[in-house]
Amino acid sequence: MLEETREFREGVLDHASLAEGETLLDVGCGEGLIGFGALERGAGHVVFSDISDDLLDFCRKAAEALEVSDRCSFVKAGADDLSGVSGASVDVVTTRSVLIYVPDKARAFAEFSRVLRPGGRASLFEPINRFGIDEKKQGFWGYPGDGLAELAARVENVYEEIQPPDDPMLDFDERDLVKLAENAGFFPIELELRAYVRPSEPRPWEAFLKSSGNPKIPTIREAMDRALTPEERERLTEHLRPLVEEGKGVWRMAQAYLRAVKPSG
Repeated sequence: MLEETREFREGVLDHASLAEGETLLDVGCGEGLIGFGALERGAGHVVFSDISDDLLDFCRKAAEALEVSDRCSFVKAGADDLSGVSGASVDVVTTRSVLIYVPDKARAFAEFSRVLRPGGRASLFEPINRFGIDEKKQGFWGYPGDGLAELAARVENVYEEIQPPDDPMLDFDERDLVKLAENAGFFPIELELRAYVRPSEPRPWEAFLKSSGNPKIPTIREAMDRALTPEERERLTEHLRPLVEEGKGVWRMAQAYLRAVKPSG
């Protein structure tokens, strides 16, 4: 996962076209992967923004350890309310997997525009969780159902009750990102979509049961326990375990990089 997140960081920073000495605001900074990467690339100042005090403290300590505290500031704020950041004060706004947690994405884009200087850039990375969602429901998470569709539907119901289609993680795709940026006044806008449809990797059964599509939903084992009787879980395990362990499913994923410029005029 660390290698993958490094790739996302480099993609976000590449699309940002960060110049030496510029100020970057990393919204939803987490542990600072993008922000510290920007400092390595010559950013003059990085504003680390997050809703978590713990993560901001982590970034503060990391900045001290790296001896870059004089080039950093820290703001507790969410993507849809950056009131702690002055208007027209930064050259670049970045996010990595942040809008999937934001119900009011239009307000977030308006905030990105407000804090950017004219000519500033927003560079965002977001997973497109809506991609392939219908195909995943035709079996068990990309594995063939083979007559067990009713069991699959009951397990899927557990997830839909917690995370319906209008959940922030599912309520947008790449076209919506472009529209949101355009409605917020950005121009020009570029979007790069990376879509993958691949054979599933073979996985240990226990690791599969402990997995979860995202932090807001139960693990597969927990969902099965809620939806199925012990006998039904046994039937499902007998069918699904060899498919998981032999990698006989289909893995679907899409990711989007968006670059949007605040007009100078």
